[in-house]
Amino acid sequence: MEFQKLNAPSLKELFISELENMIISGRLPIGTKLPSERELASSMQVSRAVVNSGIAELEKKGFVVVKPRIGTFVEDYRRNGTMDTLVSIMKYNGGSLSSDEIRSILEVRILFMNLAARLTIEKASDAEIEGLTFYLDKLKNSSTPEDAAASIFEFSHELSFISGNMLLPLFFTSFRNLVCSLWVRYAIKYSIEELYQSALSIYNFVRARDVDGALHYIETSTTECISGNRMIY
Repeated sequence: MEFQKLNAPSLKELFISELENMIISGRLPIGTKLPSERELASSMQVSRAVVNSGIAELEKKGFVVVKPRIGTFVEDYRRNGTMDTLVSIMKYNGGSLSSDEIRSILEVRILFMNLAARLTIEKASDAEIEGLTFYLDKLKNSSTPEDAAASIFEFSHELSFISGNMLLPLFFTSFRNLVCSLWVRYAIKYSIEELYQSALSIYNFVRARDVDGALHYIETSTTECISGNRMIY
């Protein structure tokens, strides 16, 4: 059995985590003005450099907004957040997502996968499509749900890359942590083999240059995860 290497969080990570938890829990309501960096540093017994860089990271995630010469305020993170915001919410909730959040992620995945499959069928070479088998083999031979989730993400990301759309792989990458968490859950609930068969079906449609078949399979199989026999809530 292999064990993961343990890493102690830095003071900056601890500062960010504490503020995120206070905001998500409602202890720091939206609109609240935070104490000055000097006051936060003194209260939390960290350097001002830790507070300054932590606040910058929290603003990037959509949890706070810094108004020059006025102060730092708790932002409406559900309205103005990013993918990083959702990852932080997941961590706060013990890694879990609500059914609405899962449904939303999967609905967006249908759009991205449909575009990736259609463009790949239209533009990719046979050799590029054949290259997808590398990731299929990794998925088939995965020994843990985490490995399987990483492999099916790599398969999907490569599909988006060979589609020829320059932005599509970036969109896939931005959803990596969220989607992988769902595929881990799927592999635990339904097996790694089921994940492999799903990716293999997409590959077979793409290799056959069957646009209608690929799009129909992606939509119906993903819908099964939302409201059918393969729900992952």
